[in-house]
Amino acid sequence: MELDHFAIAAPTLPEATAYVEEALGVPLQPGGAHQVFGTHNRLLGLAEGLYLEAIAIDPEATPERQPRWFDLDRFEGAARISNWICRSTDLEADLAALPVEAGTPVALTRGDLAWQMAVPATGCLPFDNVFPALMRWQGPHPAPRLTQQGCSLRRLVVAHPEARALAEMLPLRDPRVVFEPGPAALRAEIDTPHGLRHL
Repeated sequence: MELDHFAIAAPTLPEATAYVEEALGVPLQPGGAHQVFGTHNRLLGLAEGLYLEAIAIDPEATPERQPRWFDLDRFEGAARISNWICRSTDLEADLAALPVEAGTPVALTRGDLAWQMAVPATGCLPFDNVFPALMRWQGPHPAPRLTQQGCSLRRLVVAHPEARALAEMLPLRDPRVVFEPGPAALRAEIDTPHGLRHL
């Protein structure tokens, strides 16, 4: 299991985009639409093969499946990091080994990108949505296509009252991902051309 990317959600894509661009001082690139869940996104390439996405419900789309992923049907409030996503080379085995229900694989595409994402039937991930969404790419990865803007992830902080239990159940060894006890939340520290910024 490896850190793949993280998502910033908002009620609308322009709100999510503006939040990231204002916080980091760099522009996001066009992404595209996710037909199955009726969402759309914009992207920012980060160093070391990572990226972030601003994501929201597409008001012009009719989802093929609900509840939507990332618990977006219930999202409200200001733009913020809503989810982090880890990739797996054996998604079914990783899901079977977990002591919690992290979802079942759903086949997804966006343009020529194809992947499977584990999505819970409720749309809500364990540990109050701070459990990582698990995925497996089936073809090219989007990160090499993104223009680098001089940004890199310093730390992704996963906060939860049961942070230790969450960390212990994940086969993830990444010094950038830090688990801290506290109210459920996700925070990112990102080095940018303008210095250290926070999401």
